[in-house]
Amino acid sequence: PTRARRAARNSDAMSADLILFLALTAFAIAIAGATAFVIFWPLALVHIRDRHPPITAQLGEGAFLKPRALWWLLHGDYRAAQDPYLSGLATPSRVSLLVILGGIAMGGLLWLLAGVLQ
Repeated sequence: PTRARRAARNSDAMSADLILFLALTAFAIAIAGATAFVIFWPLALVHIRDRHPPITAQLGEGAFLKPRALWWLLHGDYRAAQDPYLSGLATPSRVSLLVILGGIAMGGLLWLLAGVLQ
């Protein structure tokens, strides 16, 4: 009688596929962060424009994607204004920006790792 043998598995290919899936998931998380960012950051900027002229002067006009404004947001300098409404709009913007950066970084690292394993 012929005995059935277990099929050889290429565990490296399986793990590379899993790592690529995780990289895709990380990029999807970054997209979700971008969605939150485009909702909260413009609202925070309008609040700044209407109620905080010194911060508006510091960030400049059209501050949506200016590196200075994004660094201001990431650094948490909005807390110095001691405005709970500004903090309520800028904190989700900051978290979503961190999610975007983290998702892109993790997706990129996982993509590179999958390339090494294949």
